[in-house]
Amino acid sequence: MAVKYQDYYEILGIPRDASAKDIKAAYRKLARKWHPDLHTGKKKDEAEEKLKRINEAYEVLKDNDKRAKYDRLGENWQAGQEFDGADRDGFHYYRTNINPEDLGGFSDFFASLFGVPGAAGTSPFQSASRPGQDIETNLDLTLEELYHGGNKSIRLTSRQLCPDCQGQGLRGRGFCSRCGGTGNLPEEKNLDIKIPPGVYAGSTIRLKGQGSQGLGGAAAGDLYLKVNLLPHPLFKVQERDLETSISLRPEQAVLGDKVKAPTLEGSVTVTIPAGSRNGSRLRLKGKGLPLKEGGRADQYLLIQIDIPRDLTEEEKNLYRKLKEIRQGGDGK
Repeated sequence: MAVKYQDYYEILGIPRDASAKDIKAAYRKLARKWHPDLHTGKKKDEAEEKLKRINEAYEVLKDNDKRAKYDRLGENWQAGQEFDGADRDGFHYYRTNINPEDLGGFSDFFASLFGVPGAAGTSPFQSASRPGQDIETNLDLTLEELYHGGNKSIRLTSRQLCPDCQGQGLRGRGFCSRCGGTGNLPEEKNLDIKIPPGVYAGSTIRLKGQGSQGLGGAAAGDLYLKVNLLPHPLFKVQERDLETSISLRPEQAVLGDKVKAPTLEGSVTVTIPAGSRNGSRLRLKGKGLPLKEGGRADQYLLIQIDIPRDLTEEEKNLYRKLKEIRQGGDGK
């Protein structure tokens, strides 16, 4: 019996040379878009049918062996043409008369190529044990959390095995209605994590066993938290050093002074040397972020000279006097 060729690449909207990562990404996007729970009425029926074809395409293309067999077939058949199920290129294609009810969510083309799911000796699905996938996500930290470490609660959205089909995506001879054949369901959970002091932006914190559930009793995957540093209103981070600005009045810069400056451990008193220029930097040793090899990096104070806006008449007269003196000399 001839059946119509199914173009699984076209169904997922990907090229024939798509990588495994691209195949998975396309599948997840389409599975979310056409999940029946997101539609009503006739659209729900249409979504169910589309999701069957999407699941079928993914079931073939995600498996290297089935994809290779399908690709060999695709060299000789085009979408829309009929496929008669004959033996070609050393592969057996099933030619038995197939009861449509036995196919569940699979097309007759799929059954002709791989056999009827669940039939003895022909099932392309195996209830094998498989470790859970690792999950990677960003962990946003303030500069203070990066510096001091401590405990932090986060809310994580992940995908866990569907309890009805145990991650297989199938129930009986068809797709699992609860997960739409995806094998997993979204899950939100709260995690209390310990941030070690001295972590740095771009580093990764590993939480063992907090990834996706394993299949068939296998171990769960791990959760990897990639540290992302949030902007800070006072400090800039330059590798492990810190930089912040400090404003001085003209007389403080000229004559020197003692002023307060912020650090991550609180304010400290800093001696401003006489003759400090705008844009110059003062170094506060050991006031930066923790170093991997121990100790701490440095903090730098960027000097900015600020002219007061509320000068008294007496202060203005002194500036005029200074101007006269400078003009009477060499002007330098």
